Amino acid sequence: MPKQNSFYDVLSAAIRDVADHGYDSAARIAYWQEEIRKAAERTMSPPHVMERMLREALAAVYRRMVEKGQIVNLHPGVARFTLERVKPQLRAELDRRILASADLIKLNRKQAIEKTLQRFAGWSTSIPKGGSDAVDKRETKDEIRKSLASLPFQDRRVLIDQGHKLTAAISQTIAEGGGAIAGIWHSNWKQPGYDYREDHKERDGQVYTLRGNWAQDRGLMKVGDAGYYDEITAVGQEPFCRCRMTWLYHLRQLPDDMITAKGRGELADIRVAS
Repeated sequence: MPKQNSFYDVLSAAIRDVADHGYDSAARIAYWQEEIRKAAERTMSPPHVMERMLREALAAVYRRMVEKGQIVNLHPGVARFTLERVKPQLRAELDRRILASADLIKLNRKQAIEKTLQRFAGWSTSIPKGGSDAVDKRETKDEIRKSLASLPFQDRRVLIDQGHKLTAAISQTIAEGGGAIAGIWHSNWKQPGYDYREDHKERDGQVYTLRGNWAQDRGLMKVGDAGYYDEITAVGQEPFCRCRMTWLYHLRQLPDDMITAKGRGELADIRVAS
């Protein structure tokens, strides 16, 4: 089988050809667009390689958080058996995140190729018939290949973001299965270089109530100033959000203004009994 030219070689040939001949026919541009598309697709990892990479990366997050137990740092007071009980749901969430990551990477790659073809078409149709000696081929090449050149970075961003989303989803599944009553929002707005959202900064330290929890049903707690958690976007839900939630399971973990008189009475009874 003859050796196939690299994407860089194909793009270089396309730019030279158009610089020499100019936009003399739609067929010339269409030919090079197809050659550029095929060369771009050849540079990308095959789907099975990409899926293996995704599975390994997200499985590592799962092992660290679930199998090695780091997720309990976000659940002070949760019973250990809760983790075992919800493990099938956590494994299902891992599989769901792998599929979501694969879809996002495929979409990013498709968009990168389309943007590359659009840039090439925009440039090539601007060259007059007969060609031009004024073309800076290196600069043109760098501009056209910009989207594809950034793909490895985009792929890494997807993996990192999906890792945060997996952690957040695992954490919320444990909270709901373990009977959490509220959660404290933690923003990374103080982290140097982190592109935080202003409204997420404002949520930092706020205590959000899980609607319909057991303590609320028994009249032991009330909704605080922050409101219900389901009234806002969840941690990790928005693209590249790295916020996290510490989940609360007991009345004694709540701010005093969220505990009702009945709740304070129950806490007092518990202290006497102990």
